Amino acid sequence: MVFFTRLIVLLAALLLNGCEQSDAPPLDQQLYVWQRQWTPAHDAALRDSHTDFSTLRVLALQAFPQSGWSRARIDPALLKRDGRPLIAVVRLDGQLNGLDRDEVTAQIQQVLSDWQGQGLILSGVEIDHDAGNARLPAYREFLTHLRGVLPASLPLSITALPAWLDSSELPALLATVDSSVLQVHAVSDPRRGLFDPAQAWQWVRAWSRNTSKPFYLALPAYGVALLPGAGGAPVVESEVPIERGGERRELLADPQQLSKLGAELRADPPARLAGLIWFRLPLANDRRAWSLTTLIAVARGDTLDSRVGLKLSAQDGLYDISLSNQGNLDSAWPERLTLAVQGCEGADALAGYALQQRPDLLTFTRLRDGRIPAGGQRAIGWARCAHIDQGGSNVYP
Repeated sequence: MVFFTRLIVLLAALLLNGCEQSDAPPLDQQLYVWQRQWTPAHDAALRDSHTDFSTLRVLALQAFPQSGWSRARIDPALLKRDGRPLIAVVRLDGQLNGLDRDEVTAQIQQVLSDWQGQGLILSGVEIDHDAGNARLPAYREFLTHLRGVLPASLPLSITALPAWLDSSELPALLATVDSSVLQVHAVSDPRRGLFDPAQAWQWVRAWSRNTSKPFYLALPAYGVALLPGAGGAPVVESEVPIERGGERRELLADPQQLSKLGAELRADPPARLAGLIWFRLPLANDRRAWSLTTLIAVARGDTLDSRVGLKLSAQDGLYDISLSNQGNLDSAWPERLTLAVQGCEGADALAGYALQQRPDLLTFTRLRDGRIPAGGQRAIGWARCAHIDQGGSNVYP
C-alpha cells in the first residue's frame, strides 16, 4: 500500500511539472519605432501591431559627430491613443569623439520633460551607444551619472554589442542599468549579411552567463543596401536614401531564419532573457522592412507561406496585369510570367519588367529585384486583347 501511495505521489508530481513547463509564459515581444519623421502611415501601423507587441521603444533623440543633435518628430497624440508602455530611446552615435556628460544629460532631460509635457507617460529610457571596448569605462561613468539624475522609478536600459563580451568592464557596465538589449544584427561587416542565427545563439548564451539583470534580444525585420564607397568600403543605405551612383546590393533579414530562432528561444529560453524586440515597426511604404503581416506571423510563430499568383482585371478588352501575394510571407518578384493570349492589339510592361510578345503568348521578365508584401499586389503591365487565358498562364519564381 505504501508503495502504491508513493507511486501515485510521484506520478502527480511529474504531471504537475509537465503542466508547469507547457504553461510557461511566452517571451515578451516589443517593437522599435525608428522613423525620424512620423507620417500618417504610423496610425495604421500602430493600430495593427497593438495585439502582438506589448511595448514601444521609440526613437526620441540622436547625437551625430558632425551635425549635432536631432529630435525625432513624433506624433504624441498617436502614442497617447496607443496606450502601450513607452520607452524613449536616445541614440548617441558611436563615432562621437566623447560623451560630454553634462550636455548629454541636459539634452536627455529636456526631451523627457517635453514628452511628459505633451501628456506622454514614460516607462523607461534606453541609451543606444555603440561604444568601442576601450571606451566602456567612460561609458560606465556616464551611465552611473545618468542613473543618479533620472528618477529612481524610471528604468534605464542600454543597447549592447556582442563585442563587449570580450571586455572585463562588462559586468560593471551592466550593473549600472536595469536591463540591456543585446543587438545581434548587423554588428560586424554587413557584407557578411544582417543576421547569423548560429552566431546569435552563441552570443545569447554568453550574455546570459555574464549578466544578473534581465536582458532582451534585438532582432532584425528589415533590409539595407550596400553601395560602393571610397577605398572599397561599402556605404550602407537604410531608411534614408543616399544620393550615390553605382549598383546597390540589397540585403534582407530572412523571416524563415528568425522564425526558427524564435521557436528555439521559446522552447528553451536562456536564463534572464526577458523578451524579443523587433527592429523596426514597418510602415506601409517602408521598402526596406518586412511587411507588418510577415512580422506578426514570425512573432507568433505561425507557419510562413508565400502564395503569389496572377491577377487580371479587364474592362472593354483592356487588361491590367498584376501579381498578388495571398500568403503571410513577403515574396520576391517572380523571375518570369507568361500569359496565353488571343487577338492582342497592344501590350506593355511597367517598371521592373520587360515584355516579349508573340501572337499567342506574352512573356514578362524581371529586370531588377523587388518584393511583393504579404497581402499586397503589384501591377506589372497591361494588354489590350480579345482574350487572356488565366488558366493557361504561369508564374515562375
